[in-house]
Amino acid sequence: MMRTTLAPAFCAVLLLFPALAGAEKADREKEIVVGADRLVADDAKKTSTFEGNVVVTQGTMRMTAAKVTVREDAERHKYYVATGDPVTFRQKLDNSDEWVEGYAQSAEFDDRNDVLRLHDHARVKRSQNEITGDFISYDMRKELAEVTGGPPGQPTAGARVKAVILPPKKPGGGVPGKPEGEPLKLKPDPGKP
Repeated sequence: MMRTTLAPAFCAVLLLFPALAGAEKADREKEIVVGADRLVADDAKKTSTFEGNVVVTQGTMRMTAAKVTVREDAERHKYYVATGDPVTFRQKLDNSDEWVEGYAQSAEFDDRNDVLRLHDHARVKRSQNEITGDFISYDMRKELAEVTGGPPGQPTAGARVKAVILPPKKPGGGVPGKPEGEPLKLKPDPGKP
């Protein structure tokens, strides 16, 4: 199994995750709206199951799934499990016009520990930057991401992760020694009249 723990040096990769510091901070304070074809709520077990074309929104965050189950513990912390083909989410970054998008066959979020897990063909994308693996986990408190090519804790021969990171654009179009805004001057070819 290929296992990669991302360190602070890979901050650009961390910005791919939707609920990181870059995501709209105000979203967590906004109401959660869930639409679905069916809802089964079991007060005794403290679970709610939304099924069929589930759409969850909270501020700029939007998630779609075939099924979402929410379980609440005695201290009112919630644990969410979403399944779909695929589960999708999209969220606007704070102070930016950019969006983060994610896809997986299933997703889990533990609001007690602030941990997001994406399972099976997981992919998170921001602009042209993208990270893929079979499993992606992000601990929001520790700011620690883990991406594996196979299921977590299970060795998988040939399983790989992939990160595509575009370098930031340099001022002046990246031409060394050229001030920004000044046109590039070409030198004449000495061998031509």
